[in-house]
Amino acid sequence: MSLPTTMPQSLPKHLAIIMDGNGRWASKRFLPRVFGHRAGVETVRKVVKYCSDVGVGFLTLYAFSTENWSRPATEVGFLLSLFRIFIEKEKKFLHANNVVVRFIGQRQALPGDIQEMMLDMENFTTNNTGLTLVLAINYGGKTEIIDAIKRVCQQRQQDMHHLSDEALNQALSENMYLKDIPPPDLLIRTAGEKRISNFLLWHIAYTELYFSDKFWPDFDENDLNSALTDFMSRERRYGGVVSQ
Repeated sequence: MSLPTTMPQSLPKHLAIIMDGNGRWASKRFLPRVFGHRAGVETVRKVVKYCSDVGVGFLTLYAFSTENWSRPATEVGFLLSLFRIFIEKEKKFLHANNVVVRFIGQRQALPGDIQEMMLDMENFTTNNTGLTLVLAINYGGKTEIIDAIKRVCQQRQQDMHHLSDEALNQALSENMYLKDIPPPDLLIRTAGEKRISNFLLWHIAYTELYFSDKFWPDFDENDLNSALTDFMSRERRYGGVVSQ
């Protein structure tokens, strides 16, 4: 499927997605929630391939939040196992498609073997030149901001109170997990929910939002194409006025 070429806005350089609805997808089919998570992995593969093909530069997926630890232990255990399977199974596919893989979040709280697999996947794909896929695992937007503040305090020590607002904003930006990646142009959330859920709070100040009623396992290339087309029809003003 091709995208229109006459829209005022170009494709997003950076697309972020809150992949919601796996559990409800499974429940509607009278299946355990874990079946929804497994089906969601297939959608990840489709979306990554589509973004890579059309020329999106960065894709950030919200895979596991800092709040997800409060889910039933069996579901958390399955998700951790699914991360292992995904990394092992998809590493060659992503590398073959020239994808660079990065992880953000507090990885030190994850099992040691998963941390090692994450680092190996990053190293394995680091020299690729295509789409950069950022996987947010054990990630929270508030935690990212707090971590950045702590790093700035360590770097600046006693001169924090001398920083101007502009300098402080710059210092914080330089200490975010995604400091070398442009902020998302478009954030998609699936499954009909209309909230941010502690995702990329610092980065989405001027991000366009798009909400789909589709559960994540049902979200396909046509749905993504619709979201990108909608984005391309918008005029972004960043607090200014409509261009004349």
